[in-house]
Amino acid sequence: MMSTSYNVIGKRLRRYDGADKVTGKALFGPDVALPGMLYGFILRSPHAHARLLSIETGRAEMMPGIYAVVTAADLPGAAEDAGYQYARDNTLAGDKVLYVGHAVAAVAARTLTLAEEAARLIEVRYDVLPAVTDVLAAMREDAPILHNEMRTHSLAGRGDKPSNIAGYFRQLKGDPAQGFAEADVIVEREFRTATVHQGYIESHAAVATWSEDGVLTLYTTTQGAFAVRDHVAWLLHLPLSKVRVVPTEVGGAFGGKNTSYVDVVAALLARKARRPVKVTMPRPDVFMATGPSSGTVIRLKVGARRDGRLTAAQAELFYEAGAYPGSPVGSGANVMFGPYLIPHVQVDGYDVLTNGPHVSSYRAPGGTPANFAMETVMDELAEALGLDPLEFRLRNHAREGDERFDGGTHGHLGGIEVLKAAQASAHYKAPLAEAADGLRRGRGVAHAYWGNWGGRSSCTLHVNGDGTVSLLTSSVDLSGTRTTIAMQAAEALELPPEQIKPSVGDTDSTGYADVSAGSRTTYATGIAAVKAAEDIIAQMRARVAHLWNVPVDDVTYARGVFSVGDDPEMRLTFAELARQLTEAGGAITAISNVDVAEWGAAFSTQIADVAVDPETGKVTLLRYTVVQDVGRAVHPAMVEGQMQGGATQGIGWALYEGYVYNDAGQMLNANFLDYKMPTALDVPQIETVIVEVPYPQHPFGVRGVGEPPIIPPHAAIANAIYRAIGVRPNRLPMTPAHLLEKMGVIEA
Repeated sequence: MMSTSYNVIGKRLRRYDGADKVTGKALFGPDVALPGMLYGFILRSPHAHARLLSIETGRAEMMPGIYAVVTAADLPGAAEDAGYQYARDNTLAGDKVLYVGHAVAAVAARTLTLAEEAARLIEVRYDVLPAVTDVLAAMREDAPILHNEMRTHSLAGRGDKPSNIAGYFRQLKGDPAQGFAEADVIVEREFRTATVHQGYIESHAAVATWSEDGVLTLYTTTQGAFAVRDHVAWLLHLPLSKVRVVPTEVGGAFGGKNTSYVDVVAALLARKARRPVKVTMPRPDVFMATGPSSGTVIRLKVGARRDGRLTAAQAELFYEAGAYPGSPVGSGANVMFGPYLIPHVQVDGYDVLTNGPHVSSYRAPGGTPANFAMETVMDELAEALGLDPLEFRLRNHAREGDERFDGGTHGHLGGIEVLKAAQASAHYKAPLAEAADGLRRGRGVAHAYWGNWGGRSSCTLHVNGDGTVSLLTSSVDLSGTRTTIAMQAAEALELPPEQIKPSVGDTDSTGYADVSAGSRTTYATGIAAVKAAEDIIAQMRARVAHLWNVPVDDVTYARGVFSVGDDPEMRLTFAELARQLTEAGGAITAISNVDVAEWGAAFSTQIADVAVDPETGKVTLLRYTVVQDVGRAVHPAMVEGQMQGGATQGIGWALYEGYVYNDAGQMLNANFLDYKMPTALDVPQIETVIVEVPYPQHPFGVRGVGEPPIIPPHAAIANAIYRAIGVRPNRLPMTPAHLLEKMGVIEA
């Protein structure tokens, strides 16, 4: 099916969900309202680390208008499985609280105000313990231990003493000592990056209701309805058939809604109150108690020869996991060295517990800090060798079949094409504007790799009597994927896109799908849609053969028309046949369930021009370009939006964003006023260059798009800042204070 000419693919169509969203008719999680619904509120810990001595709920339960109060005692008992215990404790704290914002109890009331008032009447006694929020401090022998049972897991087995280092790995390729001995230039640096939040506008929200026969229905804002179903059933010890999850529209997620935070609490309250209960997180709770990215410390050493070839790299990656194990440190290692062929590599990765919320995915999880380190060092090496920074990257770029540092081999890649497109871009060719008004200008570049994902998806197509086709998928639509999946179905069916009517189903009406994450949905669910479309065509050819009493192999289908040879009497359009299906054997439906095991990596190169005020340290972006391999742009406008949106989030991470804690582990900027994010005034119009290197394992050559563009901005801006003021930032965010410290204007 691979082609360079399509009727639907590549068109800038109107989104199927666009009208409802711009007119306010789309239903988001906080919009759901059921008859007799109550409102839930979660009481959270004010301490970063403390033993829970007692919880007295009597005064709250006696308040008029209060229908239910729940604590960890209302959850099924603890289990030997550590993963279950951690998930249970993160839902409602058991014997300890491990971060400010840790859920302790919850109340359901007639109004939200009543629920909040009742929660304040719950008496919780704490034994406050020392807290640790810095990743290196948490690794020290004398650090406060979050979990007494925690032992470090590594290839050597399980450690023999309590530790906050939940996991350690080493990946080794070749002989790094030999590689560094062969190097003519070696750069060794340390980098620190702050914890950041995804910053979605819509808070987490869920409405839970129980039927009389014990079936739980949840209306929730999530990236994966089946993930919520499985999580809730697991924690509440329910059969999967007793949990139905209805995903609402999602008002931003970026990885932060892969995890369930309020669904179980809403279910407990609703069961106890015997009425529907809605729980919506206030904004400070979203910051303090949902999963942000990892704060990191990265130590990196890279060597190269005078001919511009990399010889060796060695890295230590220390990633905060928050209160429970599971940071994306492994992903960081893959992103750090993914683009390049390096003969000798050693990576040591540490998954470290700290007194903060358990981290979650954020658009290319783990990749951004690692790329910031690697691409800054690559820029420094290129300068030391007297090479153009893009040419240096091209000289060392991996190709299909090259060995990766983790022992695997690279598949089909488009990274070289991306770098060449960046070299040829109008931005890179344009001269940098002259400095003026005392500001100093610089241009920087960075290049990034992201592996992408396939996973499980399902798609159902049903032919209606008027020739339209209903498309039902279980993949939650985060970014317009109803449209991109329907476009692929329309292309495969050779029908106009107006004839496809897509929708997203719940867990009782659709086949299983993994979360809409990992840049997988247009890719993997698109494959499911194409397979279902091929099945529809096969079934309809068989019906035509039956109607005309001819062998099915004689029936051809092209451009929406079934025919046999050149006989003008033996022609039926798709719609004409659809009108006859009732008399010709009944309805036609196709269901495709796929588990996609192969997918193509994606690359993004970004170019940043900045102006820096040497007196204040203020950085102004002057021009910005994103160049990215997308495989095949199903909907170019939405692809451009993903490229621009990811880069904008990266710009915020680079210059403004970061959690600020005091010594007691309390977050000081848990709101959108103090947690600074970029606005339209901070970001120039982002130019995009779409590069299409089709991935051969997809029917149309699609690659994942959403995650790569967030990875390079930090290093591109850091490298531009260096060229403007002559000092290299090594900390995120690159605030004015950090730059003034680097310039020696103020003391560190």
